This record gives sequence, structure tokens and C-alpha cells, in this order.
Amino acid sequence: MAKTGTTTQGLRAAIERSGYYPALVAEAVEAAVGGEPVVSYLVHQETTFDSNEVRRHVTVLVLTGTRFIVSHTDEQAADGTSPSPYATTSTESVKLDRISSVVLSRVVANPEAYTPGTLPREVVLTIGWGAVSRIDLEPAACGDPNCDADHGYTGSSTADDLSLRVSEAGDGPDTVRQTLAFAQALSEATAATAATAR
Repeated sequence: MAKTGTTTQGLRAAIERSGYYPALVAEAVEAAVGGEPVVSYLVHQETTFDSNEVRRHVTVLVLTGTRFIVSHTDEQAADGTSPSPYATTSTESVKLDRISSVVLSRVVANPEAYTPGTLPREVVLTIGWGAVSRIDLEPAACGDPNCDADHGYTGSSTADDLSLRVSEAGDGPDTVRQTLAFAQALSEATAATAATAR
């Protein structure tokens, strides 16, 4: 379930509606937001299957006038470190001028018949700010098929701090719309921040 909106009260209500440890999640998010007005937010709860366990987690994205805040809460089963189940919550606050990329990938059915405004079947929102990078390397080669010299490696580095996938089938059309709205608000905010920095 995902919810998006523009007020602090709406953010709290969306966290409560998610039903996923709302007191814990809300406290962590509100502490990170502080007194800043909320411009936009997205609350996304996801259930995953890990071996024989069902695990839930929630991600809360908040946009303020100066920062992007991401909060993630996971539940864990009892293990060697804890005799009872527990939850782990983390929040990160990123200045808008540190966001290096906002990537929105859309999956559209029947692209030959696409009409502007049609809801994508699935979207993946990837946000990068330099905390985590992925490096993909492969052996470099030259154009000579008979060459056996070592040409070193070639590759690419990709900012991959946060990736959130929502689908119409799994999360519902409202969730897809809300993710699109949050992505647009974040893109506009980072563009405005970059323009004022010039």
C-alpha cells in the first residue's frame, strides 16, 4: 500500500493506515522531518517471502523544502541475538542538492496503442545521492577477433541508493499513481535546487 500527499497530518495518517508498526515508524519519520513542512510523501509497504518466512517492510519517502528523507523499517524473526521478534528502523536525511539522479522506469503494456496519460503497468523509482554505488566491470576487448592481449577492464558506476518498485497488479493503480506523483515532485524540487545553485 502506498500513500502520497503534502501535509504532516496526512503523512501521519498514511503511516497509521499502513498498519505496519505505526507508532515506531511515525516516531522515526517525524524525528527526521523535525519542524519542516512536508511538501510530498510516499508510504510503501511490501511483503516478501524469504525461505519459509513471510517478512514485511515499509519505506517512507518524505520531501521537504530542503531535504529528501528516507525511512525504512524491517521486521526480523527471533534469532541468536534476540529471543523475541524485533524491528529495525533507519532514517536518512539528504540535502536536495546532493541528489544526483531521480530515475523513473515505466513498464507499459501494448506500447503501439499507448495513449498519453495511460497508467504504466509497473514503475521503478531509483534515487541516487552517492551513498551507495554499483560498479559493473567486464573485460575490455578490441575489434580484432584474433587478439589475445589483456586490454584491462571497462565498466560503469551507477548511483543506486534507493530503488522502489510498484506494480498495478501487486500494489494497485493508486499506488502507481502516487509513486509517479512523488517522483515528479522530487524531480521538480531537485531541478529547482540546481537552478538556484547556479
